Amino acid sequence: MPTSPSQVTDPSPPPATRRRWRADVVVILVALALAGWVTSGLWRSPDTRAITVNSSDQALFEWLLAFGGHAVTHGENPFFTYLLNVPDGVNLAVNTSITVYAVLFAPLTYTIGPPATFLVILTLNLAATALAWYLLLSRSLVDNRLAAGVGALFVAFSPGMVSHANAHLNWTAGWLVPLLIWRLFALRRPEHLLRNGILFGVTVALAFSIAAEGLFFTALALGVFVPVWALHPARRATARAALPSFLRGLGITTVTAGALLAYPLWLHFAGPQRFHGTGFDPVVHAEDIAAFGAYPQRSLAGAAGWDTSLAPNPTEENSFFGVPLLVLTVVCFVALWRWAGPTRRATLTALGVTAVVFAVLSWGPQVKWNGHRYDVPLPFDLLGALPVVNAALPSRLALVVAPVIGVLLAYLVDEVRTRPARHRWTRPAWALALAVALVPLVPVPLLTIEREPIPRFVTAGTWREYVSPGGALTPVPLTLDVTPDGQRWQAYALSHRQGEFALPSGFFLGPGGPDGRGRIGPVPRTFDTLMEQAGRTGLVPIITQGSVDLSRADLRYWGVEVVVLPDRVHGAKYPIDVEALRRTATALLGEPQRVDDVWLWQVPA
Repeated sequence: MPTSPSQVTDPSPPPATRRRWRADVVVILVALALAGWVTSGLWRSPDTRAITVNSSDQALFEWLLAFGGHAVTHGENPFFTYLLNVPDGVNLAVNTSITVYAVLFAPLTYTIGPPATFLVILTLNLAATALAWYLLLSRSLVDNRLAAGVGALFVAFSPGMVSHANAHLNWTAGWLVPLLIWRLFALRRPEHLLRNGILFGVTVALAFSIAAEGLFFTALALGVFVPVWALHPARRATARAALPSFLRGLGITTVTAGALLAYPLWLHFAGPQRFHGTGFDPVVHAEDIAAFGAYPQRSLAGAAGWDTSLAPNPTEENSFFGVPLLVLTVVCFVALWRWAGPTRRATLTALGVTAVVFAVLSWGPQVKWNGHRYDVPLPFDLLGALPVVNAALPSRLALVVAPVIGVLLAYLVDEVRTRPARHRWTRPAWALALAVALVPLVPVPLLTIEREPIPRFVTAGTWREYVSPGGALTPVPLTLDVTPDGQRWQAYALSHRQGEFALPSGFFLGPGGPDGRGRIGPVPRTFDTLMEQAGRTGLVPIITQGSVDLSRADLRYWGVEVVVLPDRVHGAKYPIDVEALRRTATALLGEPQRVDDVWLWQVPA
């Protein structure tokens, strides 16, 4: 039958194309819904809520957003600041500076404030991670969009990602990983080599400026996956043919990324206030082997009481896949191996080797099982002293395993839906296995608390009457990870264009740890030690004339002009006794004056 003119000119896409687009839209909507669900506790009131288990990191990232926007709009250095840790300053290039986010979202930060901007980025990070993995899987690895959606949503909302959603804007930027993989494998093609090399270099610089540790882990993972994949007999000839283009592309990438990152890398490795290693104990921050079969706290299984305390803290549940998913992964791998041709087996081999290597490395330098340590050395004991590696937390290496599982799940669903079933119950059995493995891991919202309000002394700009331009003030206790209020005050002042005041301390990583390693905050002095002791214990320390002289010398060293105590102080790890703080500061500095809603001690020049 001849084709009618209406059939020839009909511009509507074929049914298969429409189904694919519908599948794309469904995945986007599900990703946004899950991201909003996980962060829903903060959406109730971004300015008055904080993440319960990690309010200190939330305060840090809010400050980074405010400072980054301020630095760009005022022509200041976004990689180094003297607003914290006066007079020495802070090297932000060696900290988690999320510079790109701070710059891109600066208009939003100035419009709605750092807390709300933090929440927008956190939510978009989770949704974008699902979308990026979905695009990589559906456009490059599997034909079925449902399969790609299952794999992508698992990776984006895996236990490790949900755990790091407790305020880690760097680690939740998981959308960078499939982007890096895509740009790396584009270097195999000789056409458009210059463009692909430059694009990959820009992507590397972007990843470094958002999640440098994540970039390092991705490079390590690809450094294992790519050689195993390329040396497999089924891929060896193709890899050998693509090697010249690949190496030339890597050279272009290196030049591009090196040019963009020259200054940040110099600051990172040779600049002022640098350090080597983080000071975190790799034995403590290593993955418990039993944690791989445990369930995370913020999941349906955790809500049912099946969670454990095998992580060093609630933000580091980097494996926690549960026994059913581990069993399904092994069965899935075996089934895929049996069904696969030689080229698919090359990919499966590389995936399996990568997962095993990073799982073992995540166990750290010693065996730890169900909370008990055993004096049995592991491979990380040899690698942990290497430069750069010594700054990584071994437990986070387990984060590499989740994408491997996600890819295997996508392969499995794709094969089950397209391969003829030998029995009526085959597909229902696989669906049941997936449900048993994945439903307990469905995330539940992050826990949130009410944060202490920023005093009117700051919000009304009254502080400018007591601090000279560029001068320093300090809250008591001083700003640290456990008492982050001061950094929130400074973020408010910067994002509301009130001007600058410096802080003598801050939540940052800097030098001063044992063996040249880093430490959180500056090395303690007399004044901050006494104030920390009073706030934590509720007892006024013994104050002598020597204590008074040393404390006032500390304030002069920092250039502090006023000491400020609000009526409520947020303690990220323990409650703070405000009355003990007021009595201790009075013993050291004399009677305070009441200004707005704070107690104030003016420090003579």
